[in-house]
Amino acid sequence: MKTRRPKVIPFSLDATFFFERAVQSLDRYHYDKALKYFRRAVEYEPDNPVNHCNMAGILSEMGRYEESNDVLRSVLDRIDPDMTECYYYLANNYANMELYEAAEDALVRYLENDAEGQFLEEADELLDLLHYELNRPTKLSTIKSKENLFDHDRARELLEAGRFSEAVRLLEDIIVRQPDFLAARNNLGLAYYYMGLFDKSVQTISEVLEAEPGNLHALCNLAIFYQHSNKAKQLARLMEVLRKTVPFHPEHVFKLATTLGIVGEHHAAYRHFRRLLRTGELTGEPSLHHFAAVAAANIGRYDEAQRFWQQAERLDPESEVPPFYLRKLERIRTGEETPPTHYHFHLPFDEQFRKWERSPEMVSEALKRDPLIRSSFFWALRHGDRRTKTQVIQALGLVADDEVIDALKAFLVDPGEDDEIKRVAVLVLRSIGLQDPLTVAFSGRTLTLEARRRTARLPVWDTAWQHVLEKAMEQMSGLYDVVQQHDMMTLWVDYLSRVYPQVPKLRNAEGWAAALEYWTAKMHRQTITYSDLVRRYGASQASISRYANRIDEACGIREKLKMSLNLSLFNEQG
Repeated sequence: MKTRRPKVIPFSLDATFFFERAVQSLDRYHYDKALKYFRRAVEYEPDNPVNHCNMAGILSEMGRYEESNDVLRSVLDRIDPDMTECYYYLANNYANMELYEAAEDALVRYLENDAEGQFLEEADELLDLLHYELNRPTKLSTIKSKENLFDHDRARELLEAGRFSEAVRLLEDIIVRQPDFLAARNNLGLAYYYMGLFDKSVQTISEVLEAEPGNLHALCNLAIFYQHSNKAKQLARLMEVLRKTVPFHPEHVFKLATTLGIVGEHHAAYRHFRRLLRTGELTGEPSLHHFAAVAAANIGRYDEAQRFWQQAERLDPESEVPPFYLRKLERIRTGEETPPTHYHFHLPFDEQFRKWERSPEMVSEALKRDPLIRSSFFWALRHGDRRTKTQVIQALGLVADDEVIDALKAFLVDPGEDDEIKRVAVLVLRSIGLQDPLTVAFSGRTLTLEARRRTARLPVWDTAWQHVLEKAMEQMSGLYDVVQQHDMMTLWVDYLSRVYPQVPKLRNAEGWAAALEYWTAKMHRQTITYSDLVRRYGASQASISRYANRIDEACGIREKLKMSLNLSLFNEQG
């Protein structure tokens, strides 16, 4: 008789096993079970302070603040006195218990002992709350990281307003003064990214993670960078970490949830948004309900998406965003339209631009007045499709402040951007009167485009002018190098600037484009004939000649060419 082998599948019970069970319970909002599993994880690894902090976090979410504080004090007293973030958690618990003096003491203790400032941004917000509740400022004389907080707050405001180059300058100064200010370094990485300086942004975020491998803001920022640069392998490795992360603080939960949504992990994002809504700390934020609706729509929970958007509408009745998506929802239900994939509390860029297409003044005013719209334009400049980027560049030309000029210059040196769109950016920069040499990455080469002539500032850029330019670019492509094409664009802007506002009707775009090529060839001493232009452009010789004469009358090209030729002969003879 054969001995039967028991059909038992062995498995290992360890801290990781119970941690994963706790996370599963959290996802289902079974807090009692989650607490039980976190307690078991503590039993298996009693000297691991992270397990204790997870348990304290669950107790805090359940409203059992005193028990949570007992656990946190135990970590500081017995397990790891250097785990200074426990002081920050204690401060939050005391604030929730309305023990504001104790919260202040714990928060000051945290800031005095943690110069790296992992929770620096959140601590600053809590300081504002305590200032209000105690009706007096907190004594901050001994706080190591406080000296740069004001500048850091200013830099964050600049980032939110889309003024990225100003933010970069301020953040770089902060880091020179305080190299271990990780929150500032994190935001510097974001600012580099918004300006298109991808390598610098990754390097900066990597420096944060070298100092603090678990820094959630850095991990989330890096995930977004990888998503938008199509670095699938790096993103996949990073997502393994983020899926297992259970943040303690509501702002960190919000950061993780929005990041997961942006990278397409809508189920996970939805769970975290629901968790935030259940805790009640951010339920007054209309954007949170909008984000939850976006996540719900992407996983097919359309009834819940509708309720979230309706709540967002009640919280912010003046916003156009919730009504816009509620109107779209029926078409999303039937599959006629896809759910929104971006997690921003504003209208899609195309929808915004459609409203303003017939009124350039409205675009200019909106960009100057509304930081959120301005920021969305800069975002679209980096992540929109070809048509959207062209629209954005032309719209930004209406504002033409230093921030716009810096953004367009950064766009020109990005090797990943389309050459044709860069030509539009060059044109806009010249049309608004920028005379500096421009460094441009064209077709794998880095070139410096000198300004050939000064031009008056053009207050608008008309689509008819653009049409002429595109005709010329199309025919000159492959026959002229990028410097010569740049000179053609500069000539066109020069002519328009000189005759504005009496710009002639440009009904014959082909004839005007041929005239531009004619003078470009002459300026670069290339052989050109009217018969060749007639053949390629389909315009009559009389039209091309007439338009060439008009350009010459305004710009004096023949006279300049004569002077150039005489100077050349003099130099040769000398």
